[in-house]
Amino acid sequence: MRKLIIFALVGFFAQLVDGSLGMAFGLTSSSLLLAYGVAPAVASASIHMSEIATTAASGISHFKFGNVNKRMAVLLLIPGAISAFIGAAFLSNIPGGLIKPYISTFLLILGIYIFIRFLFFSQSGSRRQEVGKKTILTKKRFLFPLGAVAGFFDAIGGGGWGPINTPVLLANKNATPREVVGTVDTSEFVVTIAATLGFVIFLGWEQFNWFWVSAFVIGGVLAAPLAAWLVRILQPYLLGVLVGGFIVLTNLNTLLKAGEVSPGLSTAAYVLVVLGWISGIIYSLVKNGKKQGLHQDHDQATLSH
Repeated sequence: MRKLIIFALVGFFAQLVDGSLGMAFGLTSSSLLLAYGVAPAVASASIHMSEIATTAASGISHFKFGNVNKRMAVLLLIPGAISAFIGAAFLSNIPGGLIKPYISTFLLILGIYIFIRFLFFSQSGSRRQEVGKKTILTKKRFLFPLGAVAGFFDAIGGGGWGPINTPVLLANKNATPREVVGTVDTSEFVVTIAATLGFVIFLGWEQFNWFWVSAFVIGGVLAAPLAAWLVRILQPYLLGVLVGGFIVLTNLNTLLKAGEVSPGLSTAAYVLVVLGWISGIIYSLVKNGKKQGLHQDHDQATLSH
């Protein structure tokens, strides 16, 4: 019972982060299972099985709150589902962690770019204006290869759909963070089903640990509506800073482990990144808070005249 509660709590916080930032359920869950000594293929298979329920709950919640661009979701999930199935077959025979450092380096650079762009070059706006804004990232030649790459690495890494799609989409100046997060989370449902089907065929039902699956499902389903609500009320500039910092922190962890960096240097790197992340959040809140105050004063002065 104790393990069930612990794993359910991990699933809850993993989905809370995933649903509000567009990533991390698979990364968080797979990290826990791998720490327990679980084989990568078995860990990824169990996580994807649990994600069928959590991504369904997350997708419904995001759709209800108006966070989904339907065309973008379809253009991502079609190639993503196909490549996720192929990735599951690949991982069943070859270790999937070998290429992670290269992907993490790319994502780390994107995370820094996103963090800086939303910290210094994004302005706050009213919620009504942000909700009405629609991203133009709906071209096949851009979304098809992106979905294919993300689906493949999601299957072999136990998590990768959000960490690859979300930063790449947010790196575009026309992206709306709320819509990107909601669309990526919603489209993941179909990709997860495809990956799970691949694991069932190439690994077999007996390789799934139903205890882990149940625990992650319980926690993830409970967190999904809360996460969808949070991503809707957060301002785009703040959400961008949160996403960028989280991308940097997550991929820094992967690179430090891959490079076998000493514990002392790793701790120092984590502290520097976390302090920079917190400072960026505070700076963004203060800067945009002042801008909102100036806009309100201007609007009141205009009305008085």
